[in-house]
Amino acid sequence: MRVLVTGANSQLGMALAQCVQPGEGMEWHFHGRSELDITDEEGVMQFVRFLQPDVVINTAAYTAVDRAEDEVDAAFAVNRDGVANLAAAVAATGSHLVHLSTDYVYDNGQCHPYRETDAVRPGGAYARSKRAGEQEALLLSENVTLIRASWLYGAMRHNFLQTMIRLGQERKELPVVYDQVGSPTWTMDLARMLVQLTDALKDEARRPSLCGVFNYSNEGVASWYDFAVAIMRVTGLPCRILPIRSAEYPTPAKRPSYSVMDKSKIRSALGLRIPHWQESLEECWRGMEK
Repeated sequence: MRVLVTGANSQLGMALAQCVQPGEGMEWHFHGRSELDITDEEGVMQFVRFLQPDVVINTAAYTAVDRAEDEVDAAFAVNRDGVANLAAAVAATGSHLVHLSTDYVYDNGQCHPYRETDAVRPGGAYARSKRAGEQEALLLSENVTLIRASWLYGAMRHNFLQTMIRLGQERKELPVVYDQVGSPTWTMDLARMLVQLTDALKDEARRPSLCGVFNYSNEGVASWYDFAVAIMRVTGLPCRILPIRSAEYPTPAKRPSYSVMDKSKIRSALGLRIPHWQESLEECWRGMEK
């Protein structure tokens, strides 16, 4: 099986590259924007036709949530049009698209874990662009697996963990919102799941059951405040975290107040054991200390 990974320089793309083992009946190809710009419709089609991958995993995305409010066209160019280009190429070559989306597409006001069948109500430009990408993918190809993930962090690239460590080294106190609740997700856990999913796609008989929308995050629930407190604990930084309301820290883009997701569908489909977010945070930090 030949696998193409777009967005190779994203934090998830880099984590996925670390998870891949040589051989195992799979040939992996990782390409960043300089080699494969998913917004280039003709370039994407030519690239996919030339490589003839069995599976395309799209980790490329516009992820600047606040900046997207001023760069709406740029966000939609990547998160909608780029996904449409990949889905069209996948449909033309008979391959399978695994596309990464976000918990931000939910936010319909409910306060119990979201299932994939629940109504979506994306608010900000980033969330709307990601939802538009989902719609394009599902419209253009039958062979699509959409993974809605949440609160990604890891040892590589810019993310909440890296920001908290930096600020925790610079400040004695740090205000963090406590009224936005979700599930932190370690990129390595998500990457391991993607490797397992790709392996399952080898079996053509299983493929139909692996199409459609799936939620994935680490287990457990946290506010950003809870997450920040846990980061200071595992890193040993003396910075005190102060709980504040979102209204006290206004941002250009509105974030969901509750985006916890039900993962029973992906657990059942792949037979997964999903680690708790605190367990994964500790494992992530142990790796960063080495």
